[in-house]
Amino acid sequence: MTSKVKRAKLDVASTLADFIETRALPETGINADRFWDGFSALLHELAPRNKELLDKRKALQDKIDGWHIAHRGQPHDGEAYQEFLREIGYLLPEGEAFSIDTSNVDPEIATVAGPQLVVPITNARFALNAANARWGSLYDAFYGTDAMGSQPKPGPYDRGRGARVVARARVFLDQAFPIEGHSHADARRYYVDRGQLLIDDKPLENPAKFAGFAGHPKAPERVLLVNNGLHVELVFDRTHPIGSRDQAGLADVRMEAAVSAIMDCEDSVACVDAADKVQAYGNWLGLMQGNLTETFDKAGQSMTRALAPDLGYTAPDGSALQVKGRALMLVRNVGHLMTNPAIHLADGSEVYEGLMDAMITVLIAMHDLKKDGGLRNSHAGSVYVVKPKMHGPEEVAFADETFTRVEALLGLSRYTVKLGVMDEERRTSVNLKECIRAAKHRVAFINTGFLDRTGDEIHTSMEAGPFSRKDFIKRKSWIAAYENQNVDIGLECGLRGRAQIGKGMWAKPDAMAEMLEVKIEHPRAGANCAWVPSPTAATLHALHYHQVNVAAVQEKLLAGGRRAYVSALLDIPMASYRRWSEAQITREVENNAQGILGYVVRWIDAGVGCSKVPDINDVALMEDRATCRISAQHIANWLHHGVVSEVQVMEIMRRMATVVDRQNAGDPSYVPMAPGFNGIAFAAACDLVFKGRVQPSGYTEPVLHARRLELKAA
Repeated sequence: MTSKVKRAKLDVASTLADFIETRALPETGINADRFWDGFSALLHELAPRNKELLDKRKALQDKIDGWHIAHRGQPHDGEAYQEFLREIGYLLPEGEAFSIDTSNVDPEIATVAGPQLVVPITNARFALNAANARWGSLYDAFYGTDAMGSQPKPGPYDRGRGARVVARARVFLDQAFPIEGHSHADARRYYVDRGQLLIDDKPLENPAKFAGFAGHPKAPERVLLVNNGLHVELVFDRTHPIGSRDQAGLADVRMEAAVSAIMDCEDSVACVDAADKVQAYGNWLGLMQGNLTETFDKAGQSMTRALAPDLGYTAPDGSALQVKGRALMLVRNVGHLMTNPAIHLADGSEVYEGLMDAMITVLIAMHDLKKDGGLRNSHAGSVYVVKPKMHGPEEVAFADETFTRVEALLGLSRYTVKLGVMDEERRTSVNLKECIRAAKHRVAFINTGFLDRTGDEIHTSMEAGPFSRKDFIKRKSWIAAYENQNVDIGLECGLRGRAQIGKGMWAKPDAMAEMLEVKIEHPRAGANCAWVPSPTAATLHALHYHQVNVAAVQEKLLAGGRRAYVSALLDIPMASYRRWSEAQITREVENNAQGILGYVVRWIDAGVGCSKVPDINDVALMEDRATCRISAQHIANWLHHGVVSEVQVMEIMRRMATVVDRQNAGDPSYVPMAPGFNGIAFAAACDLVFKGRVQPSGYTEPVLHARRLELKAA
């Protein structure tokens, strides 16, 4: 049992109390008594409101279930359905036009378009990698991936492949930074003369794209270029293995890549108790203090990773120029649903984890706010909190009120905390404008989350009938409407130049050539950030923001008006024609089951909340609770409507468990699920499927948390 200590009217796990009092509070100017008194008051006053909001979710869902049951077997009447949703208060009237007035926003959020990383905060190495992914080597990204069409062969450096990398990088330079009457492919000398960059005595077509240099102007060590707000650094070194063979001495092309990074306390982590939360909060504290390090072995050598410094240059006018060396860090709190045993209230109930995250992550961020030098995160004096899984404007307003209370308790100016609203639940999508209005003084981010959004779509319309196969759900009109409306409403509400409009994750971390083909659609859609699964992916995705001027795209979209409306979003992706063969049905359930099991076994047994998991075809995919949610809800839907039987699904679950066991055979710590199928991980996966229909909003967290706590207690 975790030991507890009394703080105000709270029973707090001693590990958490000790962390707050000895690590988080010092140097903030807030003493422990003031903190605990205020925190206790906030929790006790806001917990009932939190519960009311969750009760309303259930009440609305019960009414929607009833409507579908009453209309089962009848053609779907979209107009009648919309009217019903208005009557029950699910679909709200859209108010008058407005613009957000969020202030003190860093340029990485407001004006610079670029890739965004999302990483589990519990993994210090990953968190540091993400923070340092502001800069990445284009040479390494091309050489070490399939970005140029083939994977590198194992073994020593391939000079032929290296030459192709150099040539491909120079093609990019010619596209983004063309030279008057010349090509980077032919360049032999880069130098600075009277504030102008010259390449073999020729200027750039747009001289303003030269941003600075380091070293001697006649033979600079580094040259800084800028295009569409993103920097590129040319590194010259004739002693370097690459630079020594290059006609211009160009040793690397470094891309400004992950402009921002979300340090995630939510979907990508497995935090179920005080010990887990202290690990998460401790890493966030290290990032905010700037002293987080991680030591690890790589190729038999001990290495220590720390936060990267800023980069110094001489600007064209001769003044000193500093460029940020790290991604701007946001922190994703958990949503309104879950509770955590780390703190118990006076009535014995567990703390709402979202309220706990709000208070403690902002307290920790004060260590950055109080800096006047060193490794700063926000130069604008803001804290960026992403809030996921909110259902409608009331819940956004509750988040806004929570942070107002937090700011007051911590002595921060109102609206110091900037809010990121995840548009990933249907009740938020259909009321998006009013959701933004509910936090118009602090909204700095909206983002679509296709997988959670699909999971909620299935759960909300569970009683309507069987859904299409997953690949066909993605092709239905509702998803395009959802993605377009998010951008259009964001622009209508004045987010351009003030906030991020983001798009979702590239889920195939090893498929970079495909990413380069496909993911350019995100900036073309008007998104000024999009999620990537790795620093390397960020480096390559940065190429898209040089090809596409997102600010110009947004201006054009804003002039064109809204492309989708609520009616399109409410087009439920049902299976219109159920002409599936038994083989097709089996394959669909197998694919879902294998994904669930591959993810859940790591979550339960190893406490890994997000990882590269081989799919049924052994293709590595990024899996987190969102992908698990959609797969579980999909099987639950087909079970409920008799597309498959419980016997069939259990047989498939067992068969896929043997596949997952095979895929993990190389891990000495892995505990196989077969042949007994009696472990906690397998039971958790079965719960998600067979009890999926009754989970709140179809979320996976209640099952996963309960089963992980069961394993930790065993």
